[in-house]
Amino acid sequence: MALRKSVLSAIAVAAGSTLLVAGCGSSPASPTSNGTANSNGTTANAQPTPGGTIQYALPSQTNLNWFLPITNAADDSVYNTQFVYQMYKPLLWINNQYQINWNSSIASKITYNSAGTVYHVFLNPKWKWSNGQPVTSKDVMFTWNVIKAASASNAPTPWPFVGAGTGDIPNGIASVVPNNANEVTITLKKPANQQWFIYNGIIQLVPMPAAAWDIHKNITNEIKYLGANATNAMFDTVVDGPFKVQSATPSQSWVLVPNKNYAGHKSVVDKVVFNYEGSSTAEFAALKTGNINVGYLDPSQLGSEGALTSMGDKMTPLYSFGIFWTEMNMWPGSPSKSIFDQLYVRQALQMGIDNVGISKYIWKSYAVPIDGPIPTVPKTQFIDPTLNTNPYPYNLAQGMKLLELHGWKKVNGVMTNGNQQLKFTMIYVSGSTSSTDTAVLMKQDWANEGVDVTLKPVPFSTYLSMTANQKDHSWQLATGSGWDYNGPGFYPSGGQLFSSTAPSGTGFADPQEDALIQATHTPYATTQQTMQQFFAYEDYTAKILPFLWGNNVATLDITAPTVHGAIQYADAAVGFPQMQYWWVSK
Repeated sequence: MALRKSVLSAIAVAAGSTLLVAGCGSSPASPTSNGTANSNGTTANAQPTPGGTIQYALPSQTNLNWFLPITNAADDSVYNTQFVYQMYKPLLWINNQYQINWNSSIASKITYNSAGTVYHVFLNPKWKWSNGQPVTSKDVMFTWNVIKAASASNAPTPWPFVGAGTGDIPNGIASVVPNNANEVTITLKKPANQQWFIYNGIIQLVPMPAAAWDIHKNITNEIKYLGANATNAMFDTVVDGPFKVQSATPSQSWVLVPNKNYAGHKSVVDKVVFNYEGSSTAEFAALKTGNINVGYLDPSQLGSEGALTSMGDKMTPLYSFGIFWTEMNMWPGSPSKSIFDQLYVRQALQMGIDNVGISKYIWKSYAVPIDGPIPTVPKTQFIDPTLNTNPYPYNLAQGMKLLELHGWKKVNGVMTNGNQQLKFTMIYVSGSTSSTDTAVLMKQDWANEGVDVTLKPVPFSTYLSMTANQKDHSWQLATGSGWDYNGPGFYPSGGQLFSSTAPSGTGFADPQEDALIQATHTPYATTQQTMQQFFAYEDYTAKILPFLWGNNVATLDITAPTVHGAIQYADAAVGFPQMQYWWVSK
């Protein structure tokens, strides 16, 4: 799974250890062309058996460490958000078809003007907090005020808010006004593409329980209070989602039980347990013994799945709507910035990555090479049909020649130009054999180009904190991560990743990229005009290489024969399952 809702936000994925269970949840209509999106979601009719426990395996060495509905940058992961979204309903729920599922959204509809400047968000009055109080515009306003304060450059630790700068949040907003208990009007400072703002801006306003949490008159004290409690799962005592926390033990398990006051489809299981796994080997053993009934298979374990399928377990390869890459540290002050700022260096590095070979030999072909900012699988309207040729195919000789044409020469096996050398430390997420094998193969191939890479495995949480810290210059390359288009930016136009001010970027800056991204944010009269601008952004980004493109690796999902609904209601394109529909047969 990718990183979080967005957060996948940006998501760091331990190779093969990301548990994305894809499915086909309810698929109500998306916002219509006349500017109104209606609440007409449906849910499947099932005959569940009450009781039982879902034992859900997290990727190896993944600790859950953030439990608020809005997230800071350092702790923005898919796994945290998967857990939080079982307790807090988002304003807008995006399903596996990349449409708004109004049945699972706090909002019932959104209307907007043709200029893209005024948006009316209507809340469905059915939603209640677990204490019986209704979810209202007051809760949305509380979230908005917290986001504004937590997005400030001087926001106290552990902020800033990860979505700052995405979807016009917060600086592009002229006003947010509650009209009544079930309606909020948002006015922008300038016109915006309506779908872009809904999917990247409005979607961030996950209602938080104002009556329980808004206890300070000073907003700075308020965000300090929330930040101090964000890592405590037991802080979440008032919820509006299908589950509530029963217990939380880091590096062990996090236990959810049904919220009996939930206003939507109620879960019938006794509990859902998010289980920490020390390694993919330990997780495989837990699947064999039945201690895990929803888990994953690391591709390095392919060939051994018979030990599971012979018991009736099912393996399903599933792909997220996301992109995976190798990051280059281009933040100001980084010793590697002046090297990575050169497009020809990025091109040579990309030509030194054998994504086709990595897919075939390491991921056993359960991976699809990525050539740009939009994955080809799953197929969506966002992939440019003309972008069907990899602009930088694997070619070590051509990559080395490109470096030599710009004055680089091998000295003791390392490309050198004046006082600069292509010697880098590359971090990668530990805990997975396939992740390690991928990093080792990249190192070996780059060595043939004269690029000397030192590998450094780090736990997932450490990886996130290192790559989120602009002042951490201990690494130059970072692989094993990526981004699921699942928040804070769902609309995949790249502003949160590739612009000069990208909140989840790594220092890449290019004026033409900024202009192309901005063009996708503008409202247009027709869908054709909108997609023309989007494809122009997509094509340029593929070739300018703000990141080095990798593979979209399938999660090899394993479900026990007694578990039902885990595939159908996984919404794996975005990575946030609707676990209230999962059940266990006796």
